[in-house]
Amino acid sequence: MVSRWFYPRVSMRTVPYGLLSCQDIPLCEYLYKSKSLRRLAKKLSIDSDIFLCYETSSFLEPVTMKIKKVGIVANIEKENIAGFTGALKKWLEARGIRVALEANIAAAVGGSGGFKLEDLAARADLIAVLGGDGTMLRTARNVAQHPVPIVGINLGTFGYLTEVNLNETYAAFELILQGDFLTEKRMMLDVKIRRGNKTIASGIVLNDVVINRGNLSRIVELETSVSGHYLTTYKSDGLIVSTPTGSTAYSLSAGGPIVYPGKELIIINPICPHTLTNRPIIFPENSDLQITLWSKESGATVTLDGQESYRISSGDVMTIRKSKFYTRLVLSPHRGYGEILRSKLGWGSLPSGAGKRKNAS
Repeated sequence: MVSRWFYPRVSMRTVPYGLLSCQDIPLCEYLYKSKSLRRLAKKLSIDSDIFLCYETSSFLEPVTMKIKKVGIVANIEKENIAGFTGALKKWLEARGIRVALEANIAAAVGGSGGFKLEDLAARADLIAVLGGDGTMLRTARNVAQHPVPIVGINLGTFGYLTEVNLNETYAAFELILQGDFLTEKRMMLDVKIRRGNKTIASGIVLNDVVINRGNLSRIVELETSVSGHYLTTYKSDGLIVSTPTGSTAYSLSAGGPIVYPGKELIIINPICPHTLTNRPIIFPENSDLQITLWSKESGATVTLDGQESYRISSGDVMTIRKSKFYTRLVLSPHRGYGEILRSKLGWGSLPSGAGKRKNAS
């Protein structure tokens, strides 16, 4: 696996590719105007022991299909959302793109014939989401069975998933309609809750599964096994099971690590554990988690992506594993993941005095 890379940030019209050997020795840095990794590899006659790497992820996919149909999903509670949606719809249609709207935003715009999310995904080559990360999470869960790419236009606050800012919308779509964009496959998790021999709830998440004590002041006990092997019984306020995408959500606030979102790993992170040595643990993607609640009180709550919740009782068992479905997110042509982290988390930039240095860019 290549662990070293080059990452010059340029526009998506000139896509950066680092050419590296399997011994992790950089051979050269090559910038080439191309819409496809496959085309570039063919152009360079890449040998079998050499790999092309973009950023740090092996889950980036060049998209070569022509976008002809776009579905629009929007958070109708956002200010002036009908105006933003109507303007984008008009702009796309002026370029020969067929546009379909989710039912609730279709009504807000004043049109008719809106679709349910699942039906919208089946009819579109691309889903455009206007809103924040919450709207993206809802969309990702509902269209998971359709391998349609999703581009997020950020009208929210943080916007880890909605990478394109509102003022960049049309510039980004110009590139997307030309086929100059990459998508990143994001791992999802399947969740089942069993009571005895009966499955009482199931779902799929892009961010995380959270088990917490609800309104009780007492801790809950969560017996946890990984792939059939007993791990520990967490005595805590709860437990977060997160994907790499969800590592910057609740898990981060609970002291968990930031994990590069294109990787496939499962993070277990206890919330305020009674045993201070209970720390976050990262497990491989093929791990099957089984978590049993033991509580003498009124149970606990399981929340999927912060949007769907279920009450569970003592003895209920949660099974969590990697899903066969992925979310395919369109990457911003204007910034990389490092810049997103810096801006969203308020990290510092250059050291003081760096601008005075001769080699400072």
